Amino acid sequence: MPPSIVAQMLRSGLYTAVIGRSVRFYQSTGSTMDDTAEWARDGAEEGAVVVAETQSASRGRLGRRWVSDEGNLYFSVLFHPEPDALPLLSPLAGVAVARAIRQVAGLYPSIKWPNDIMIDGRKVAGILAESALSGSQIQHAVVGIGVNVALDVSADLEIAATATSLNRASGFEIDRAELLRRILQHMDALYLDLRRGRSPISEWRRWLDTLGQRVTVTHHGATETGLAEDIDEHGNLMLRTDAGELLTLTAGDITLRTNNTVPLPAVGEGLG
Repeated sequence: MPPSIVAQMLRSGLYTAVIGRSVRFYQSTGSTMDDTAEWARDGAEEGAVVVAETQSASRGRLGRRWVSDEGNLYFSVLFHPEPDALPLLSPLAGVAVARAIRQVAGLYPSIKWPNDIMIDGRKVAGILAESALSGSQIQHAVVGIGVNVALDVSADLEIAATATSLNRASGFEIDRAELLRRILQHMDALYLDLRRGRSPISEWRRWLDTLGQRVTVTHHGATETGLAEDIDEHGNLMLRTDAGELLTLTAGDITLRTNNTVPLPAVGEGLG
């Protein structure tokens, strides 16, 4: 059996302070999210990572199915965050994934609010954050990441029109171990910055392609259409409805209604 992507990654050197000090690899598991949460209950240290080659019970946001075939990248990371940091873990992970894809695949990804990584309008990666609370105390948080590296999206009619893979988009075979190493290194650096009071929101905003778009949002059973004006310091979407009301959306099922954009005030430097 060839070495796991974790073994390949560690041979290259991870060099992180928090993320990845402990790593478990499974050839097959139900869900790395569940495995990481169980490990947390058993006393795992912050930054523990669970990686799997395949998953049989993987899930995306809002309970959606996530295809978890061999040859892609599936992993989860354990955090013990302060309360103020909890809503920033998903944006932090989004920035880390976008940076790593840019470096390893040479592609220019964007982020569709709140947590889809896109290439040319098709989803290539997703992020899921879950937390365990005891009263008002955060027991732990788990951030799960799935990246379509070699996935044959044409083989699944449910995602054929909306998803892509890094291999397909780049035109060459991506080094999964290197991609994993880069993502974990960026997550580590961003989390250390977050501990020091530096938020990832400013950079996350620059990767977002949702701002300036007319969007339709399904939120708590209600549907609203309007202009995605901005995000706030917590990553919430500021939606100016067609009726002129400004809504703050903490999460939602968002779909772009058109590709038409409206000029917005400058919200940060470009990606370069």
